[in-house]
Amino acid sequence: MKLSKDNYLKARDFILTNARMIERRLFQFHFENDGPQGVSHAVYAYRNSDGGFGHGMEPDTASPESQPLFSIMALETLDEIGCLTKEIILDDFMPYFESITTEKGGIPWMLRPKSNYPCEEHFKTVKEWAALSTTAPLLGILEKHKIDIPWMKKAEQFVWSEFDRIQDKHVFCYLCVPRWLTFLTNTRSKEKANKRINSLKKWILADGVICKDPSDDGWGLYEKPHSLNYANTPKSILSSIFSENTIESDLQALIKKQKEDGRWDTWYGISEGTKLEWAGIQTLSTLKTLKNYSKIER
Repeated sequence: MKLSKDNYLKARDFILTNARMIERRLFQFHFENDGPQGVSHAVYAYRNSDGGFGHGMEPDTASPESQPLFSIMALETLDEIGCLTKEIILDDFMPYFESITTEKGGIPWMLRPKSNYPCEEHFKTVKEWAALSTTAPLLGILEKHKIDIPWMKKAEQFVWSEFDRIQDKHVFCYLCVPRWLTFLTNTRSKEKANKRINSLKKWILADGVICKDPSDDGWGLYEKPHSLNYANTPKSILSSIFSENTIESDLQALIKKQKEDGRWDTWYGISEGTKLEWAGIQTLSTLKTLKNYSKIER
């Protein structure tokens, strides 16, 4: 079974009438042959004068303050659409990242809010120490674009030590693992990277990591990942750990999860508006996965 043309159009209409501008422009880029410029403009709308990105680039906060995670998200999005150059990375991103680098050599996941804007509670108590989930993808993108700057040396030492420290912790987070892989697939330390990738594969398949019940309301969301969260394309480095039957079964379950109004939903959101924004993010992500597996009737 494929996502029918009618249901695809419902998903398109949901995104175009409810999602943020950045998801709408990404939809047009991936599905309507639009160029990358509109996405790039939407990304830079979140940029602050300090060079970081804020303004709720992840809808769990309404704060305009720059955040490391949001700046990584901006970098990843520009990379996704093929807009990154060495000059953009070094001029538009690295000054901010270097300004928030900790003594350990990495950058934090989030910084504690300095202003009183609505946000999820976990943002208010965030630990401001260096994090693998932000430092690793930054390093990976620097390596991918053949950049070599002094900042990278200590950052790489931090990343390898952090891999050793956390081991299989956070492997359930389908947002963290791809960011680790950005580094592991681009680093020049191939032998160490291959060992870590093999460990990742083993940990993902451990009991209790994959949610095998599609009827669970949290299936495919944070802490309850399915196979497609790790292998959202047949070309994924993690695809080989799942059988064809598992991938196909999860694709069918994903198609059936679509709501009547066209969305794929989440339980995230601090308001009715941000719940729609999260649904827009989830719907776009789902459509991209279905497209990668040729599961959309066009």
